[in-house]
Amino acid sequence: MSRIRILAEAVANKIAAGEVVERPASVVKELLENALDAGASTIRVETESGGRRMIRVIDDGHGMTHDDALLAFERHATSKLRSADDLLSIATLGFRGEALPTIAAVSRLTLETRDAAEPEGTRVEFAGGKLLSVKPAGLATGTTISVADLFYSVPARRKFLKSDTTELGHIASLVTHYALANPGKHFVLTTPTQEIINCSPVEKLGERVYQLFGKQALDELAEIPASTSGFRSAITEPALEPEEEKSTLTVSGFASRPEVQRANRNGIYVFVNRRLVRDRLILHAIHEAYRNILPAGVFPATLLFLDMPYDEVDVNVHPAKIEVRFRRPQFVHDFTRDTIRQTLTGSRAIASFATAAGGGPQPMRTPGAGVGISMAATTAEFSTREQGIGSGAGPSGIPRAIIPASEDFGMGSGVGSDGGFDLPSAPLRPVEQRLAFGQGGFSTTEPGLTRGTTVGNWAGNLAGPNGDAPASLPRPDQISDLKPLGQVSSSFIVAVNGGGLWLVDQHVAHERVLFEQHLSARRAGKIEAQRMLMPMVIELAPRQIVIYEKIAEELAANGFEVEPMGPRSVAIQAVPAGIVASDAEKLLTEILDGIERENAAISIETLQAKIAASTACHAAIKVNMPLDQTKMEWLLAELAKTDCPMSCPHGRPVVLRYSVKEIERAFQRI
Repeated sequence: MSRIRILAEAVANKIAAGEVVERPASVVKELLENALDAGASTIRVETESGGRRMIRVIDDGHGMTHDDALLAFERHATSKLRSADDLLSIATLGFRGEALPTIAAVSRLTLETRDAAEPEGTRVEFAGGKLLSVKPAGLATGTTISVADLFYSVPARRKFLKSDTTELGHIASLVTHYALANPGKHFVLTTPTQEIINCSPVEKLGERVYQLFGKQALDELAEIPASTSGFRSAITEPALEPEEEKSTLTVSGFASRPEVQRANRNGIYVFVNRRLVRDRLILHAIHEAYRNILPAGVFPATLLFLDMPYDEVDVNVHPAKIEVRFRRPQFVHDFTRDTIRQTLTGSRAIASFATAAGGGPQPMRTPGAGVGISMAATTAEFSTREQGIGSGAGPSGIPRAIIPASEDFGMGSGVGSDGGFDLPSAPLRPVEQRLAFGQGGFSTTEPGLTRGTTVGNWAGNLAGPNGDAPASLPRPDQISDLKPLGQVSSSFIVAVNGGGLWLVDQHVAHERVLFEQHLSARRAGKIEAQRMLMPMVIELAPRQIVIYEKIAEELAANGFEVEPMGPRSVAIQAVPAGIVASDAEKLLTEILDGIERENAAISIETLQAKIAASTACHAAIKVNMPLDQTKMEWLLAELAKTDCPMSCPHGRPVVLRYSVKEIERAFQRI
């Protein structure tokens, strides 16, 4: 008897549905993409019971003819590809031709559509993958697809669905993603009792961010101006002139300012050619852009758009189309990192006392006793189930060893984090109402959902004390005229100017100054070293020896003179200027151990920054060190000249301001 057999069509369809349709949000994703590809300008999504009972997507796109409406339910039937060559340059969101047949295989589906050239529309009904009826119908141009009783024919899959509110949160997140990627289109999301999202078309991305997240969220984001860089296209003809061969990569969007810190990874959205993706290469670029600006354990919020020729990115690498590969990964990585870094440098804001009072980053929660639904709760396609990191090249072509694990940097809602719910046990203080890029609440009468909070009234939720709008954050140029008054505990400089009262952490302030001076001198090849009176012989662990051998040349360029003295010993004969002899051993081992965690496979820029940060920390003024007036004035003047005076190389705050308005409010004068 033969062991191998052909699967029945019904079984094959259900297997395919398992790959493409995991939960109601998966259905919404496929239908939304089809609507966008059909040229729709208005897309309406209606749901019941979190999508279990019913999902309806209505669009005003070009619709389908009678014959196309039937052909669309055949496996791998699509209007978006003609030949295998089209896979090299995919310009549409959908292209596999699996969405409708796989959804129809696990639900009761009704398609109503009409092409503008047809006198009447077509109504098609499926149940469990079987065609029930095909009828003419009087319809407007466009397409309406209703999906009822999802997974009714697959009870095992239905059991794995979460609560209705959780599934609705995933759908809301998905609609939010596509609304951000398409600000010129109208998006509506409703339940039988509530209109959750209603975003009318706008011209600018900033206006769409305001619609979805509110004024303060927009204020706490720095806009990334569209930056374009040219590179040679991957597919060119030899006869073309060099300027004709050149393609462009454009990076734009928004990035959170350094003083805005997220406690989770739900705030990173990455779009490649308007497609929401999960890409480790871009995530690493974002992580590198915030290096030496944010402290460990906190994450930024970014809304990042990369636009490039379609033949420069391969989107045909994942069944759900959420992973991509770049033809030039290193170029994309470096240009993205540098563009974000330039924006952060240009929008250097300094924290106020009110901002710092929250202690650490807090997730945004909707005030009240109900359950706050995270708008960053992701669809199933953007789950956190990552494959283990092994050796060799990753999906983007960059060696996996240089990419930290997903826990080490911001893997946001669009790229791998499952948002979920917050359960506030008590009213939140205003300082806890931090930027929650990608989070929100719903106003609804459904059980378990927070009442009275909609996507459109974020400004009220994010207001400062007494309902006032938060004061603008201080700018670095405001510290150029600081006058020191003295010290607190010989550790913090107290200073004043017209902007208010300032506290400066003298150690991290000097650390920032020395860090930037060290990097500048290293790039100019002018690092000063000082020889030790007696060489210091230290013993290294085997792994430290391996790291040392790999970075010995860079250590020498940074002022270290270290020579092997045996199988496991080295002699430190010189260190960078400013380092005391007693710190030489600790500094060297700190550098080696810090790089060991990343397997030494890091870029030269990152290596230089690590060495500079460690060196600056050991050479900086210490706490509990009295400073005279001249030294305090010098330190404040040098700090004002730095690129990032708001934080030390390890991300800790350097300067805090208590503004005049905050002082007046504290004394109840306003």
